[in-house]
Amino acid sequence: MTGIMTRIAAVALAAIAVLGDAVPGQARTLVYCSEGDPEALDPGLVTTTTAMSVTWQMFNSLVEFAPGTTDLRPALAESWAVSDGGRTYDFLLREGVRFHANARFTPSRPLEAEDVLFSFLRQWQPDHPYHRVGGDFAYFRDLGLAGLIEGIERLDARRVRFRLKEPDATFLPNLAQAFGGILSAEYADHLMRQGTPEELARAPIGTGPFRFVDYRPGVAVRYRSFPQYWRRPREAGTQVGTDAVEGLVFSITPNTAVRLTKLKAGECHVMAFPGTADLDAVRADHDLALLSGEALNVAYLALNTTRPPMNDLRVRRAISLAIDRRAIVEAVYGPAGTVARNPLPPSSWAFDPDLPEPAFDREAAARLLAQAGLSDGFETDLWYLPVSRPYNPDGRRVADMIRADLARIGIRARLTTRDWNAYRAALYSGAPTMMLYGWTSDNGDPDNFLNVLLGCRAAEPGGANLARWCDPGYDAAVKSARGTDDRETRTRLYREAQNRFREAAPWVPLAHTVVHLGVRRTVEGFRADPLGRALFEGVTARE
Repeated sequence: MTGIMTRIAAVALAAIAVLGDAVPGQARTLVYCSEGDPEALDPGLVTTTTAMSVTWQMFNSLVEFAPGTTDLRPALAESWAVSDGGRTYDFLLREGVRFHANARFTPSRPLEAEDVLFSFLRQWQPDHPYHRVGGDFAYFRDLGLAGLIEGIERLDARRVRFRLKEPDATFLPNLAQAFGGILSAEYADHLMRQGTPEELARAPIGTGPFRFVDYRPGVAVRYRSFPQYWRRPREAGTQVGTDAVEGLVFSITPNTAVRLTKLKAGECHVMAFPGTADLDAVRADHDLALLSGEALNVAYLALNTTRPPMNDLRVRRAISLAIDRRAIVEAVYGPAGTVARNPLPPSSWAFDPDLPEPAFDREAAARLLAQAGLSDGFETDLWYLPVSRPYNPDGRRVADMIRADLARIGIRARLTTRDWNAYRAALYSGAPTMMLYGWTSDNGDPDNFLNVLLGCRAAEPGGANLARWCDPGYDAAVKSARGTDDRETRTRLYREAQNRFREAAPWVPLAHTVVHLGVRRTVEGFRADPLGRALFEGVTARE
């Protein structure tokens, strides 16, 4: 047996040992072959779609995006009202929503306003007892919510009011993101009294369709169906009956080939992101179906603008000119990819179609390096993704092609990586000089790219602006766009920001993709999602 097949067999056997009732022929558990470990189980701490999908099974937000769309709909809040010129939001909570229980805690009451206050105050107030428990609320901070919110108050047991310092067109869709998941204040108080507040993130309790069972890093996250879930009986159009699953498992399988092998063997029912070269094999298998959908995403090479020589605009432009994006897309992405012109994908309403595809010109790149006093080139690090992602199916191959392109103008790149969580930690700490990363929008709004990934606040340590680039003019345009709900004005401002980004070149945008997922034909109700979520509420399996 070859080395790769030995590894595949070992991983499969380990999964069977852990998943138990997930073995083919025992279909009461549905298994999703996920591409990596979650960085956290707490919705307030997650920043990747991998971890967000883990938390979506357990938590609900006040408002949510309907599965497969970017359309907002009520969730834990059955209704809301906006007043005071867009500065005040009043939410009416659903009645009788139950929280999960576990071996440590059984809730004594349903969802109340206190739970909403706890879930947001812990992220907003530095002196909150839970503000530093478990990690840093980076997503809340990068969105600028700490400075935007003026107050959060309980009006009564079912009504909560958010007061903003100024109108913000992104506030409501932002609340539909993972960090807006509502936790139990009663559970948090219980853990604090027990002296174990860290269990809030280790043994999470929410209101979602599945309750948490356990997590073994590198192996699996396991859940059980929550019989008291507030959305039961199922809404029209979802599946119910004898095929409804009792358990859900996220089988952590970073290797693409292993995921496909497990899907074919029936050891998982849904797999994340089959490789480009494997798409035809999935299509040809009569037991499998290939789902696809255009995602709101971008793959990019970030250049740390705080580090020489990346602090020199000429060097950044030289790197951009030296990389053959089209060759990368054709070789790595195939028909699933398109060359990126800027941070926004073409499907975004604020995308600027007048911006041309970035130039590929090695001679011009060499001239710029010479002008910067680097005619002999220089050495640098180039970090590449250790796992396949919806925006980058093969980080190592992309890195190899970039390294070869840069070598032709004298830039000598040392390839570096880490395991997924360590990789992310290094990028967010500002350690790399050049780094491959990407993004899938969490709410469909242009702000979710242009502010979260490139705004000045997000350039602070720990923020998602990995280039550490801060341009006051760019930042002003993006902030102004948030202050109005006029689509025409917002589009004009976002296009101004895209032009400033193009001039400054803090990234080399690489690609946008169509995302694929492999599914066994016995699975019903699962769909591709433009926001990158893997949602299993209402999904069934006939095995």
